[in-house]
Amino acid sequence: MEIVVALVFSAAVLFGADRLMLWLESRGHVNWRRKGRRRLSEEPTAELESMLSDHARR
Repeated sequence: MEIVVALVFSAAVLFGADRLMLWLESRGHVNWRRKGRRRLSEEPTAELESMLSDHARR
């Protein structure tokens, strides 16, 4: 019986965490399930990364 209670509790915690993440996603804080991954090629590069890539081209 303890195992059943532990499994139900675990399922409830996971469901609650999923709903929390979906709520945060709707507010624009995180990307969780509905928006998908961002393409890294479209993201702005960091200053150090751009300095290193410019140095490699020369």
